Amino acid sequence: MIKTLVFPYKVSILPLAKTGRVKEVKSSSAKMELSITRPDDWHLHLRDGDLLEAVVSHSAHHFGRAIVMPNLKPPITTTAAAVAYRESILKALPGSSVFNPLMTLYLTDTTSPHEIKLARESGVVFAVKLYPAGATTNSQDGVTDLFGKCLPVLEEMVEHNMPLLVHGEVTDPEVDVFDREKVFIATVLQPLIQKLPLLKVVMEHVTTMDAVRFVESCNEGFVAATVTPQHLLLNRNSLFQGGLQPHNYCLPVLKREIHRQAIVSAVTSGSKRFFLGTDSAPHERRKKECPCGCAGIYNAPVALSLYTKVFEEAGALDKLEAFTSFNGPDFYGLPRNTSKIKLNKNPWKVPESFPYASGNIIPMFAGVTLEWLPSSI
Repeated sequence: MIKTLVFPYKVSILPLAKTGRVKEVKSSSAKMELSITRPDDWHLHLRDGDLLEAVVSHSAHHFGRAIVMPNLKPPITTTAAAVAYRESILKALPGSSVFNPLMTLYLTDTTSPHEIKLARESGVVFAVKLYPAGATTNSQDGVTDLFGKCLPVLEEMVEHNMPLLVHGEVTDPEVDVFDREKVFIATVLQPLIQKLPLLKVVMEHVTTMDAVRFVESCNEGFVAATVTPQHLLLNRNSLFQGGLQPHNYCLPVLKREIHRQAIVSAVTSGSKRFFLGTDSAPHERRKKECPCGCAGIYNAPVALSLYTKVFEEAGALDKLEAFTSFNGPDFYGLPRNTSKIKLNKNPWKVPESFPYASGNIIPMFAGVTLEWLPSSI
C-alpha cells in the first residue's frame, strides 16, 4: 500500500516488480533502469506569454504529445484561435524539440456544429473541453445549458468522432465541494452517456471512488479517464498539515484517503480505461500564496518520477508503460510513439522554484528528493 505524502516528505520505495521491462544495470552502485515508450500527457495547461515560455520545455522534455487545455483569457473557442495558439506553443519550444501539442476547443453555450467540422478538418484540434461555468480556473465562459444549447454540438461531435473532455464537477453552491464530482456523475454524465452512447468522453482528473466505478461501468473505448500525480499521491490532509498548503490546492480538490486508494488500484490494475493526464497547471507564486489563491498544481517536472513511484510501490511496474504510453493514444485513435525514454533509479532533488520573467513557479514536491529520474534515450 502506498503511503500518503504530506510535507515534510519521506520517500519510501518498495522492491521492484520482476518484469521483462526492468533491468538491473551492471555497476558498482547497482542502479536500476526502466525503459518505456515515450509517454504522452493527455491533460496539460501551458498558459501563454511568459508563463508558456517558462514551462513548455518541462513537458516537451518528457512527453511526445500533450492535449493542451483551452482555458486561456480569452478562451480558445474557435479552430482559428486553436491554430494560432498552437503556433505560439511551437515557437516557445527548444529548437530540437519534436513535442506535438494537440489542441482543444473550449465549449460554450454558443459553440456551433460547424465549428466542430472545422476543428476536425484542421488536423490540429483533437477534442472539445467542457467546463461547467465557474468550475475552475478561467471557466467563467463555460457551459450553462449542456442538454439544451449544446446538444446540436454534441451530436456533431459524435458524427466526427470528436471526444468530449469533461471537468466533472457541478457548480451549485449548495453542493459540498467534496461531493461535486459524485453529483456531476449522477446528474450530468450518466444522462449524457444514456442520451449519446456513441459520444467519446474522457472524465478528466478523476478524484473519487465514484468516478472510478462509473468509468469501469461504461463501454470500453467510449468512456475513459485521466489521472493526475497529485490525486494518486495526496489526500485532503495534504491541504492542511503543517498549516495551509496553497501549492497542494487544485480543482477538483483532493479527496479522502479511501478515494485515493481506489484511484491507485484502478490505474495499477492494467485497465485500458485510465491513462496519464498530469493536469499540470502553473501559476506565479504570488497568485498561489495570497488571500484568494489560484487552484492548480505545477507537476510537469516531476510527473513521470511520481507516476513511477506509484506503480513501483503497488508492485505494478510491468503495467506502467500501458498507462503512460499506450492507453491514451489507443483511446484517441492515434499511433503510439516510437521513441523511448529511460527512468533511472537515481535520486534527485526537485528545485525549490522555477524563476521566470514575472516571478517564480513552485513545483509539486519542491525541495524533495525523488527516486526516479527520467531521461531521453
